[in-house]
Amino acid sequence: MDKIRKIRVTLKSRPTFEGAGVRLKRAFGYADSSLDPFLLLDDFHSDDPRDYMAGFPWHPHRGIETITYMLHGRVEHGDSLGNGGVIEAGDVQWMTAGSGIIHQEMPKKDKNDTLLWGFQLWANLPASHKMMDPRYRELKASQIPEITLNDDKVKVKIISGELNGVKGPVQDIITNPEYLDVKINAHSEFIHTIREGYNVFAYTIEGKGYFDDIKGELVEKETLIIYRDGDHVKISTENEGVRFLLVSGKPLKEPVAWRGPIVMNTDEELQIAFNEYQSGTFIKHQ
Repeated sequence: MDKIRKIRVTLKSRPTFEGAGVRLKRAFGYADSSLDPFLLLDDFHSDDPRDYMAGFPWHPHRGIETITYMLHGRVEHGDSLGNGGVIEAGDVQWMTAGSGIIHQEMPKKDKNDTLLWGFQLWANLPASHKMMDPRYRELKASQIPEITLNDDKVKVKIISGELNGVKGPVQDIITNPEYLDVKINAHSEFIHTIREGYNVFAYTIEGKGYFDDIKGELVEKETLIIYRDGDHVKISTENEGVRFLLVSGKPLKEPVAWRGPIVMNTDEELQIAFNEYQSGTFIKHQ
């Protein structure tokens, strides 16, 4: 390891509305060469049911993968493939829309604990796989390995990717993504190798920390950190710990045509997708 990744930019997530009126914070939601193949990261975090109970009723996706990771609360889901169930704290839903899927995600209210907290990440699919058969993976918290480092001062949950020989349960993804949930105690550090040429970002969940070796900016919660190229990242803490998502993947370097829940390579492909949705021929695989 000889080329540490420097911070390209830090950005605070911004409040927005999505679905049928869900209040959330958007870390990013645009096509950017420094984030490719990732398109969007939403942070939904509220203990007021009025902020989230409207949920995300039935809607289509094509050309992307959506990854939902829950920290707290419950979300009920269903889709056009016949999948259904509830994801809870620590669970992950990894849905490959491919040629087309229609689904819904509806929060479940709990009288005694109203906190709902989770993330949804969108990963683009390459042109060669835009129209692949859809697939759905639901991973329970017990299936996601957690390892400890630095005398138990660092804990890492591995959703996808590999760390110290331990592999996450999500594999065989085209863009070779790595998705880690990292918690660093006070006065410690985490150094992690990431393949050069891959794009990397972090999103802070709790606490604060330094996200490169300069220790210039103490990054607080709900902040997106986009990295420059290199072969490893270094995150350290002082008097307070930090928890963050660390995500990397192989950039596609392809044109992006994006409207709402559908992401293709050309405007013509977008128009075809929306025409098919209107005409009832959107779903290609049952």
